Amino acid sequence: MLKALIFDVDGTLADTERDGHRVAFNRAFAEEGLPVVWDVPLYGQLLAITGGKERLLHFFTRVRPELRPAGDLDAVVRRLHARKTEIYSDLLNAEGVPLRPGVRRLLLEARARGLRLGIATTTTEKNLEPIWSALGDGARGWFDIVGAGDCVATKKPAPDIYEYVLRGLGLPARDCLAFEDSENGLRAAVAAGLCTVVTVTDYTRDQDLAAALLVVDHLGEPERPSTRLSGVPFAGRLLDVDTLNALSPLCARR
Repeated sequence: MLKALIFDVDGTLADTERDGHRVAFNRAFAEEGLPVVWDVPLYGQLLAITGGKERLLHFFTRVRPELRPAGDLDAVVRRLHARKTEIYSDLLNAEGVPLRPGVRRLLLEARARGLRLGIATTTTEKNLEPIWSALGDGARGWFDIVGAGDCVATKKPAPDIYEYVLRGLGLPARDCLAFEDSENGLRAAVAAGLCTVVTVTDYTRDQDLAAALLVVDHLGEPERPSTRLSGVPFAGRLLDVDTLNALSPLCARR
């Protein structure tokens, strides 16, 4: 039986990339006076680089080096990223966080059934505040361990953040199930030995997700069934604790 569920955040708990982080980056560029706009297709490409500061460095050194700001690039990136984080938090606090279907339902059920919960994300911990608000009062306390931001040196697809969370939980990977939305996140979870369910977004639907136990459009609600896209079949209309317990032994066969 499963003992813990470990969740990525952006794209997994909430669909925040396109209309959250991307918008905040663009507003930070404008405030800095930089002639940079990350449109929807470009941002989709940049998501191959995990971590906001790393994404900025990649853009200014590899994608559009002619737009590189004057001065110390590392200092500019740190300043841009700090301001972007503030803008992002203000944006989501003002407009609300679009939790993905089935997320709150599964978290509440998991807690009621005695499963432990963890977070494994590369976003900064400040960016999680609107997520806690969207989930409900005291939601930060639902999670035994939160791995976020720069608590590890190497970002996904390296397994470091998942290994950090597993150490915090004090559990082996075989007792846990990970939830991701992207190829990089999947690679990180699998490298840490975790069986993984992927809930795709528009940005990640066409990525290589063959290593996942199961790929679905979302976790599902009673009135909004989940659709299996690839991986092992499952019974029912949504992913609940009983379904996940039934699926987890199949990991060893993949």
